[in-house]
Amino acid sequence: MTDTDVPEGFQPHLRESPLTEPWKPLYAKKTDKAVIIGLRLARPHTNGRGLIHGGLIAALADNAMGYSCAQATNWTTSFVTISLSVDFVGSAEIGQWLAVESDVIRTGSTICFAQCLAMADDAVIARASGTFRVVPKRT
Repeated sequence: MTDTDVPEGFQPHLRESPLTEPWKPLYAKKTDKAVIIGLRLARPHTNGRGLIHGGLIAALADNAMGYSCAQATNWTTSFVTISLSVDFVGSAEIGQWLAVESDVIRTGSTICFAQCLAMADDAVIARASGTFRVVPKRT
């Protein structure tokens, strides 16, 4: 993958986890209101039929919404997922750019609500909503 394969504004995503390790490289783009997660779809992202796996979309939606909630609170707290709902409305194929863009609905002292759209080359393929529990960071 070359730099021209990555849309403008996206930088390597630096938050790693064992789950997302096989999906690298992942990218992130921070806006005033959200952290957008993106990647160029490849074979490790597919199901047995060669389409992008719904589990990948669900996991990235969960990540993007959680990071967006953290950004909305100036990264002062952590979040864990209470509930996650995903509606799949399309499909994606190898080679497309997948971007998951969140919208934080409300943050409170104990809970954050968010929603997002997953888009393959700007076509919506899924929408998700999540509820996240505020977890104070350990000092």
